[in-house]
Amino acid sequence: QVQLVESGGGLVQAGGSLRLSCAASGSIFSINVMGWYRQAPGKQRELVAAITSGYSTNYAASVKGRFTISRDNAKNTVYLQMNSLKPEDTAVYYCNAEVTSYSGHRGGYWGQGTQVTVSS
Repeated sequence: QVQLVESGGGLVQAGGSLRLSCAASGSIFSINVMGWYRQAPGKQRELVAAITSGYSTNYAASVKGRFTISRDNAKNTVYLQMNSLKPEDTAVYYCNAEVTSYSGHRGGYWGQGTQVTVSS
């Protein structure tokens, strides 16, 4: 009943920018934390950035100063603005949300992933 849909991935040159979007829909009472993870082939999935319902943010050290996470609570949407992209940023990016249902239970949900490729 909860679905996350990502968009905005693509192929860009080093130094370029992309903006990812993730919209949550379904039976949602509230969303506590929304975040972005990424996974490159042969590597572990890692946290890129997260944002709470109160707009507190956390970033991986490798993206601080380059990426900005934001959210629109009215639209249940989280964004990731990615600037000064590097080839090392190439990965599949996944949206994640911690959702509280109307029954009061909390669950984690994942989007399908969107490919980001940065050429040198």
